Amino acid sequence: MKARDFSVLIGVILIIVMLVVPLPGWLLSIFILVNISLALIVILVSMNTTDALQFSVFPSLLLILTLFRLGLNVSTTRSILSEADAGGVVETFGTFVIGNNPLVGFVVFVILVIIQFLVITKGSERVSEVAARFTLDAMPGKQMSIDADLNAGMINEQQAKDRRRKIENEADFYGAMDGASKFVKGDAIAGIIIVLINIIFGLIIGMAQLGLPFNEAIDTYMRLTVGDGLVSQIPALLISTATGIVVTRVASEGNLSSDITSQLFRFPPLLYVAAGTIFLLGLTPINFLLTTSIAIVLAGGAFLLSRQAKADTVPTESEVDESESEEMKAPENVVGLINMDPIEFEFGYGLIPLADSNQGGDLLDRIVMIRRQLAIELGLVIPVVRIRDNIQLNPNEYRLKIKGNEVARGELLLDHFLAMSPGIEDDELDGIDTTEPAFGLPAKWITDETKDDAELSGYTVVDPPSVVSTHVTEVIKRHSHQLLGRQETQQLIDHLKESYPILVEEVTPEPLSIGDVQKVLAKLLRENVSIKNLPVIFETLADFGKMTTDTDLLTEYVRQSLSAQITTDIIQGREQLKVITISGEVEKLIAEHIQQTEHGSYLAMDPDSQQRVIQSVAENVENMSLQEETPILLCSPTIRMYLKQLLDRFFPHVVVLSYNEIEPTVEIQSIGVVKVA
Repeated sequence: MKARDFSVLIGVILIIVMLVVPLPGWLLSIFILVNISLALIVILVSMNTTDALQFSVFPSLLLILTLFRLGLNVSTTRSILSEADAGGVVETFGTFVIGNNPLVGFVVFVILVIIQFLVITKGSERVSEVAARFTLDAMPGKQMSIDADLNAGMINEQQAKDRRRKIENEADFYGAMDGASKFVKGDAIAGIIIVLINIIFGLIIGMAQLGLPFNEAIDTYMRLTVGDGLVSQIPALLISTATGIVVTRVASEGNLSSDITSQLFRFPPLLYVAAGTIFLLGLTPINFLLTTSIAIVLAGGAFLLSRQAKADTVPTESEVDESESEEMKAPENVVGLINMDPIEFEFGYGLIPLADSNQGGDLLDRIVMIRRQLAIELGLVIPVVRIRDNIQLNPNEYRLKIKGNEVARGELLLDHFLAMSPGIEDDELDGIDTTEPAFGLPAKWITDETKDDAELSGYTVVDPPSVVSTHVTEVIKRHSHQLLGRQETQQLIDHLKESYPILVEEVTPEPLSIGDVQKVLAKLLRENVSIKNLPVIFETLADFGKMTTDTDLLTEYVRQSLSAQITTDIIQGREQLKVITISGEVEKLIAEHIQQTEHGSYLAMDPDSQQRVIQSVAENVENMSLQEETPILLCSPTIRMYLKQLLDRFFPHVVVLSYNEIEPTVEIQSIGVVKVA
């Protein structure tokens, strides 16, 4: 532990000692001067901070200084009442203020206490309460602003994280200041009570026990009491002022002094008005020489400030040339051109109201919700979606690009609603025929007047923002495996390591590299298997990673470990799972054509056999679709990944499961069998 840390600990212990152990007068004088010095340091620091969080220790420091001051009050009160002596500093302050008239000195002291308690302390307490409440109320709006900037690409993830942390720290700070200001108020009340105790009991002790006459007793104890009150109230006044300064400061690039001077004298012509007013006052019985002198000083200051303002606002020709030259030479002008956004959403100029919050557009907020939803569903942090307009697109057209490649395109009519057919077309419903972009369902663009008729006819009616957000969600979900690179995988591993450090160390960097883990996770995402259960995934990789580094096999082992999750996602509340099974003949045919190599295994089936299998699958999938059932193929674990590879090109959305990926409690009904004719 450092010496500075020991000094703070020893200081707190000494404060406790002061409350119970009598201190000699010379030591009290030292502590009183230390107290005044600390108060001066605090107010100077508070005036020179540019942001309240730069003095985040202030609430705790306020408590310690208040306790220190109260400890001094107890010690000085003990010395005043028992020995009629509290050190040279207290007596000097009391003599200086009281002089030869104890009553006048006491009145001056009372005025100081009133200023301290009713003005500074009460004001600081109220400002702290309001600042804490307003800071907490503003947190949701600030969070949404950060999310909007993040989705718009104006800031990156780290900057967003730093800004969120600052908001949390501000809320904690102002909440702590709200509580700490109560210490200042309590300290002021305690100071008033201690002064009354010193005067009343000092008189009683001086006259009853020491036998002093009333005049001598009142002079002695009034001097010591006022001196003790001053050495206590002056630091308290400084601390209270510092409290008000800290909680009323807004973030700026300068300290309090620079802000006051720059903002107070921002408009030099106004100083001429003030100078003229003061000069006119000299025409009254007020001293003409005095008012004229002040008016001259104000007018001279206005003249100098006006000249300086003009000089600051007109850059020299060399400065302009130099700034332009530096801007052209900046490497960021070139490097920025090669950056590629992971996800880009572009739209024609006719869809600008969709993203413009001033026109009621909420696309940015919807993108934020999409990223949160996909993070919960997939276990993957979706990168920032860059949103921009593109005049090369049709006015009502939009497109989504992933890593620079277009993956989806659609068209919206902002003044229409999209009505999706319930399966039976209503010829009487007027609208523009189209296709729902997310799922490819037949639909119509209808006007607001026909919306009620469409809903009565069984159509599902949605507004354009919901159409595009659903489309974006499905496209990103479908291409999520392309968004998971090694860097993103490392971030997931680092997050897991915070809770499961031993598990992560057992998997990577040995026996599996970051690239191996990334391939396994990407293969899971490619088949819409969520990777949110990373602990189970890494447990499986730790068990089987020592036996093989074939990422295809490891993915199959992981899928079997995630059987409960896969079953839940497939069943979706249904009592029975309807599937298409694979005949033994087809399974044997696939197994016989698996080729093993040193780089892994693959399916090497002749084109004729492939065609027959695919034809049989196509017939069964079509029959299942006619029954409005999701096509699901069920096969043995040994051939699942090879069957999926075979069908991926022709039936990418068909789910292929193995028996080991379905929970034993699930009732399975086969409504079709894949055979080879």
